[in-house]
Amino acid sequence: MHVVLTVEEIAQRLGARFEGDGRLEITGVAGVRHAQPGEISFVANPRYAGDVAETRASAVVVDKKWDRPCPCALIRVDNPDAAFAGVAEVFAPPPIDYPVGVHPTAYVAEGVELGHRVAIGPHCVVEAGARIGDDTVLVGACYIGHGVTIGKACRCYPGVSIREYATIGSRVILHNGAVVGSDGFGYTVDEKGVRTKIPQIGTVEIGDDVEIGANSTIDRARFGVTRIGNGVKIDNLVQIAHNVMIGDHSVVVAQVGVAGSAVIGRHVIIAGQAGVAGHISIGDGAIVGGQSAVTKNVPPKTFVSGYPAMPHEKSTRLNAHIRNLPDLKKRVAEIEARVNKLMPEK
Repeated sequence: MHVVLTVEEIAQRLGARFEGDGRLEITGVAGVRHAQPGEISFVANPRYAGDVAETRASAVVVDKKWDRPCPCALIRVDNPDAAFAGVAEVFAPPPIDYPVGVHPTAYVAEGVELGHRVAIGPHCVVEAGARIGDDTVLVGACYIGHGVTIGKACRCYPGVSIREYATIGSRVILHNGAVVGSDGFGYTVDEKGVRTKIPQIGTVEIGDDVEIGANSTIDRARFGVTRIGNGVKIDNLVQIAHNVMIGDHSVVVAQVGVAGSAVIGRHVIIAGQAGVAGHISIGDGAIVGGQSAVTKNVPPKTFVSGYPAMPHEKSTRLNAHIRNLPDLKKRVAEIEARVNKLMPEK
């Protein structure tokens, strides 16, 4: 379906005011640097003011306080990110309609409970005792283990594996290659250094409205449960170890690793490539900077970064001093040379 809206019509949909030619027709969305005439873009950060000044877009969604040059129509809103998400939905391709029912190449064991309008795509495997809620879609080549429970309106993309007895809430999205319920990493070691596997007899519980990125892994608990709260968003290539707890509406960005039994609070943000040690806690509302190494408890509503993680302001000062070390070394050498000249010979 080809959608055409004028700038004025888009502003009305957003409940916003516009500046410029409201009759301009918009047929698509694009980034501010690559947008062409007929497309709409957005900017939420003044650092992109230069890109806005040179954009070829017909319109740009900006903050109400935007005061930088712009060659096209402006739509002023309170939250450009949220507003543009709504605009993108209008111009997005229609959602794929997966056929309801079980594909002939899929295997569904006897006794599996399927809700209404469930779609099970090609080459999926659903083991005995599994329960799948209404409107859930297994796109293809998914593995659903024994006794797994999946809620309503979930979507599992190709290659997703949900191991035995895990529980998935409703409206959960699992992207390609995500693994839920693989064994936790636990071994005993004897005096000869030989490791013997410790049975991982716990499970995993995923809350409602969770999204898990491609090739991310969430280990089952050694005993008890690994729990991911409601509304949690996990990016690609994230490792969540056994018995980890993540509170509601937290965000874990790509390539983060969280070691066993760590407790992460509500509304926490862990930026890319950070590492979280086991058996520590990160308080509600805290932020962990990218590539940080969290080795100690993090209080609520604090921002930490660095290696090891420390208050962000301290970390940035430390990094600034480290960058000055070559000059400092040179100055110390010069001072030593001058002192040596002043010292009497023995």
